[in-house]
Amino acid sequence: MTKASPLDMLLKALQPGAAPAAWTDAQWDVLLRLARAADLLSRVGERARQQQWPVPARVAPHLHSARQMAGRQHRELALELREIDRVFAAAGIPVVVLKGAAYVLAGLDAAAGRMVSDIDLLVPTKALPQAESALMMAGWVSANRDAYDQRYYRTWMHEIPPMQHIARGTVIDLHHNILPPTGRIKLDPDHLLAAAVPLAGYAGLRVLSPADMVLHSAAHLTHEGELDTGLRGLVDLDALVRAFAEDPAFFEHLQQRAAALQLGVPLFQALDQAQRFLATPLPPGWLDAEAAQAGVSRRSLRQVFLARCWQAAVPPRHPLLAHWFAPVARASLYLRGHWLRMPLGLLVRHLSRKAIRAVLPSGEDRAST
Repeated sequence: MTKASPLDMLLKALQPGAAPAAWTDAQWDVLLRLARAADLLSRVGERARQQQWPVPARVAPHLHSARQMAGRQHRELALELREIDRVFAAAGIPVVVLKGAAYVLAGLDAAAGRMVSDIDLLVPTKALPQAESALMMAGWVSANRDAYDQRYYRTWMHEIPPMQHIARGTVIDLHHNILPPTGRIKLDPDHLLAAAVPLAGYAGLRVLSPADMVLHSAAHLTHEGELDTGLRGLVDLDALVRAFAEDPAFFEHLQQRAAALQLGVPLFQALDQAQRFLATPLPPGWLDAEAAQAGVSRRSLRQVFLARCWQAAVPPRHPLLAHWFAPVARASLYLRGHWLRMPLGLLVRHLSRKAIRAVLPSGEDRAST
């Protein structure tokens, strides 16, 4: 029997039905190290609890502690969402909760053991100034005072700079779209808002529809230039697909929605990687059909190279998974992520400025603005 690689052990622990009964203490040690590096230790802990793994006594405290940390975040998140619901309801602004906070709010399996460091919200573009003002009145302020960063976010990006509560320290990322308006894909956020699903028990909080939630996860994963939590993103996507696939019409609707929102390419690319890493269940031939609909050639040099980059960059950064190609892959995806988000002239200017800021002392950098 072939000995499993460290990455294979981590991926096995993240897939439903895994039961590592015969693992040695050394193998458990590897799993704990890699899961912690991937910010997925609490997810593994939830898998172990749900599926009643025979966890060694020396391992159990690590998994229990990680689960407790995630549980505490979820309880704090619930309180913050109640406050956010009150703020936006009073201002009469529709708001959609995104990503990890949405998974928790909707009670999805993707929330099991999911760490949530900040709260992502989507509001209509025209309501963005009013929404920011309402949050400021409730105690959230911009955490970034740099003039260039403020202009970068507000002029070119799909969100404003993060806002942090002055007393509780919670962070909100306030979006008016899920992709930058300067990016290659022009997405109308009103389509997302119109299809959002209201949640019982809240005055105005909503989450994206199932298909849009998958598409947002895919777009975020494939447009993100920094993949420090890339594997966690794939775990999210895998969990969403497994949950929503219980609806027999889901995949047909997902394909139609991807075409309508021009997100067919990121959907194909993200699900291709999810299937490679986590054996995400898809209907036979569905991925090929999605690639054809999106106009993607799976055998083109570009797609082969991108797939190779994701396979090298998605695993967590850890000495056990070190590979010579990983730095090349991360640099390539970093540049690609920026290229997808902005036109060439702006890209050169922005990256040049970031390079200068990385070299110059902060005082000199501020003086040069």
